[in-house]
Amino acid sequence: MKKNLFPLVAMFAGFTLVLISIAMSGNLMSFWSLSSLIITLVGSLCALSISYPLEDLKTIPAALRKITEDSEANLLNLVELFTELSRRARKDGLLALEDQLEDIEDEFIVRCVRMVIDGMEPEVIRNVMEIEIETTQDRHKVAQDIFQTWGELAPAFGMIGTLIGLIVMLAKLEDASAIGSGMAVALITTFYGAFFANLVLIPIATNLKIKTRTEIYRREMIVVGVLEIQAGTNPRVLEEIILTYLNPKERKAYAQMKLQTEAA
Repeated sequence: MKKNLFPLVAMFAGFTLVLISIAMSGNLMSFWSLSSLIITLVGSLCALSISYPLEDLKTIPAALRKITEDSEANLLNLVELFTELSRRARKDGLLALEDQLEDIEDEFIVRCVRMVIDGMEPEVIRNVMEIEIETTQDRHKVAQDIFQTWGELAPAFGMIGTLIGLIVMLAKLEDASAIGSGMAVALITTFYGAFFANLVLIPIATNLKIKTRTEIYRREMIVVGVLEIQAGTNPRVLEEIILTYLNPKERKAYAQMKLQTEAA
């Protein structure tokens, strides 16, 4: 699957711009505190571990890989795939699709096509796949909620770190020279919490929500495409039906891709 590295580039750019702004205004090392980092990130991670089962937390790596998926290219390839499957089914019959299943990586498409080959009723196929779509949506929502919750916990633990720093500072009020530096250190944890929540955690949660919406939309396209193949719809008509799920930009990209394929 084609990768979209723009989210990672944007995140890196955000980190870089913040660091440059700090360097232009003062000393970078004055914004570094290992204890503050531990309180903010490790503390919020511990709270997250209390909130969610370990099995749910294990989905974090897979969710992080998902933010780089190129959903647009995925939709374009889907139109091309179902047009080809329709041509094959119209020419050689539905049973001929069995030979092409090995070349399809998407298990959802394979399941749909297998049900068509097995002669299941269209309503049965639609009902089964709708249940599968709902299950996928619920499963993806777990990862979204994890990052959203983490984004809410990080600033809270940043505030806890600030309170700890203020308590330590107030315990040393007899040393007036330590008040300024102590206040700076106390505020660093709040900075860390707001920084990671708003540049990393909450944006990842939003990205995953959009990816899930696109995936559900894509699976609805798959169900429609499979049912049209089962009904024996003309490949050209099927192509036009599936293209209605694409926005104008995606349709233009598909037309260009089709021209390049035909030219080759």
